[in-house]
Amino acid sequence: MSIDYIMIGSNDLARSRAFYDAVMPHLGGALEHDYEGITFGYALAGGATVWIARPYDKSEAVPGNGSMPGFGCASHAAVDAAHAAALAAGGSNEGDPGPRPLYGPNFYGGYVRDPDGNKMSFVLAGTLTEDNAE
Repeated sequence: MSIDYIMIGSNDLARSRAFYDAVMPHLGGALEHDYEGITFGYALAGGATVWIARPYDKSEAVPGNGSMPGFGCASHAAVDAAHAAALAAGGSNEGDPGPRPLYGPNFYGGYVRDPDGNKMSFVLAGTLTEDNAE
């Protein structure tokens, strides 16, 4: 199984566009879709798409409690760069990049919230396994 796409809600598409335009290149993502005023999406190397949109039901976008996409990065430097870009583009820090021994001996990640409060992580790809996913 693979993930085809994720949707991240936003109340301000222009603000979100500036944030994700700064972050996605560090994750290997490139803008592929732009339906002005409705949604935009970034294609990732593995074939998945990250969509940013206002909620379909026209209600306010709110972060999901316990929801957090984890974006795989190719190196510690890529994790660090994505985290720094997120902060520079208006995100807030939820955990500096670094080792997380709780999640396994090789786990390295950083955590941020986007301007709408959606939490995400940037992790060294392949470091979280079934053995340490608790």
